[in-house]
Amino acid sequence: MERAQQARELFLSGYNCAQSVLLSYAEDTRFSKELAQKVAAGFGGGMGKQQETCGAVTGAVMVLGLLRGEKVNNNEELKTESYASVKELYRKFTEEFKTTRCRDLIGCDLNTPEGAAKFKDEKIMETVCAGCVEKAVQIVDNITH
Repeated sequence: MERAQQARELFLSGYNCAQSVLLSYAEDTRFSKELAQKVAAGFGGGMGKQQETCGAVTGAVMVLGLLRGEKVNNNEELKTESYASVKELYRKFTEEFKTTRCRDLIGCDLNTPEGAAKFKDEKIMETVCAGCVEKAVQIVDNITH
């Protein structure tokens, strides 16, 4: 199964957006699935359901740091490589979705009864969020290969 599809399925099975992205790279990053799940737990819903930076993006940032760390010899190199990769991730994600902000991507406030109802009734998790997860993984794959 393609990694982006795997991340989408993880997301739709109950993992948050950040967990789904990070878990899809667990083997490549030598991160245990248990540790990946724990590290990314608070990043879903745009950073603890604050609806700021999309969890798929923050999960992808974690993956880029883990993958880029394999290729460098010192902290300055690591920062340079990581920052360039993150900028490319943000640029490509924004080209696709016009924003990286969760609240703007889904068009509702998850912390209100009305917003939560809209999210559920309009199947935003399936129609918007799952696509963000899938695209974030595709972007990371393109950046790292």
